[in-house]
Amino acid sequence: MKVTSSDIVISAVKPEQYPEVDLPEIALAGRSNVGKSSFINKMINRKSLARTSSKPGKTQTLNFYIINEALHFVDVPGYGYAKVSKSERDAWGRMIETYLTSREQLAAVIQLVDLRHPPSKDDIMMYGFIKHYDLPVIVVATKADKIPKGKWQKHLKVIKEDLDLVKGDPMVLFSSETGHGKEEAWAEIHKAINAKNG
Repeated sequence: MKVTSSDIVISAVKPEQYPEVDLPEIALAGRSNVGKSSFINKMINRKSLARTSSKPGKTQTLNFYIINEALHFVDVPGYGYAKVSKSERDAWGRMIETYLTSREQLAAVIQLVDLRHPPSKDDIMMYGFIKHYDLPVIVVATKADKIPKGKWQKHLKVIKEDLDLVKGDPMVLFSSETGHGKEEAWAEIHKAINAKNG
């Protein structure tokens, strides 16, 4: 997909702040340092629209990005980051849950996992949560450039098995360094939007 325009619309914490437009939304969920901002920036050809930070746990709001005036990416707070207080984590959890379970415009959740490591307990819980609410999901395995090509399939197999990936749920191998998987990720996003509009 050719991205010609992209911008941040709002950082929201409650439903009344969500954009009041009927555009499809793609939520991005993942561990704090899985590379969500880098994924967004690569997908939309921008260096730093989504702020990348070496400090995990930076995103504390739902960040809505509009792309080509046609869809929103919604970056949700990263999970599994230990250095925030339990009450803060609980508040984020409720915020994410409210958004994911009540947002009409949601077309799919992209769950990002780090290809280098087996899915964490939080990754497994997140995938279970998405499936429980019957939300369309696209699993994106990031940081593919950090692993030799010959080992990709071995690592993907571990992720599939640990998440207990449901047959038919797409899984995309991705590198924000090289752009590997970018076209495939866009293709899956379009499929999800078309299925929602179908």
